[in-house]
Amino acid sequence: MIEIKNATKGQNKEIARLIMMAMTDECCQYFCGDGYSLDDFYRMMCYLVEHEDSQYSYKNTLVAMDGQLVVGVSVSYDGSRLHELRCAFIEAAKTYIGKDHTGMDDETQAGELYLDSLAVLPAYRRQGIAQRLLIATRERARQLHLPRVGLLVDKGNPDGEALYTKVGFVHLDDNLWGGHPMKHLIINAGMTNTCAKDA
Repeated sequence: MIEIKNATKGQNKEIARLIMMAMTDECCQYFCGDGYSLDDFYRMMCYLVEHEDSQYSYKNTLVAMDGQLVVGVSVSYDGSRLHELRCAFIEAAKTYIGKDHTGMDDETQAGELYLDSLAVLPAYRRQGIAQRLLIATRERARQLHLPRVGLLVDKGNPDGEALYTKVGFVHLDDNLWGGHPMKHLIINAGMTNTCAKDA
């Protein structure tokens, strides 16, 4: 029985792995400075998940649990707090992956709960867990009184885009993030989608 819960600080290592899965190894390596590896990036993510002032904080994370095992995550935060929360990433990147990301493009803005990362372990895919995490994320937006959930999906990821559109996300505009062309998708936080609820 899979349960969707608020994450805890002690789950930082499992959450970090799943965030990196969502980002892809290629994207994680893109953020690293010369001579730094995915292991360095992982150590940075463990640190960021553990802290409350980070966009990747456990405080911003919903987990899908199979008993004591974290099998999926949804990491989201208020878009109006992007610059405030990103400070932790910028400082950690200098220390852990040897790169200054001060000039990063914005991937979100005020007025939306930004879904930064969504991932499910391979063995647990195609069981509706990602959809349940998306529905729980939309509920979180309602609780925070934010009008919509927004996300970026890689234009080279049609399967990911199909998942989001099945739940009710629609294309708003285009963006660039992590060196990849992306689509900015949104869903109204107040929408009711019976298809998604039944999935």
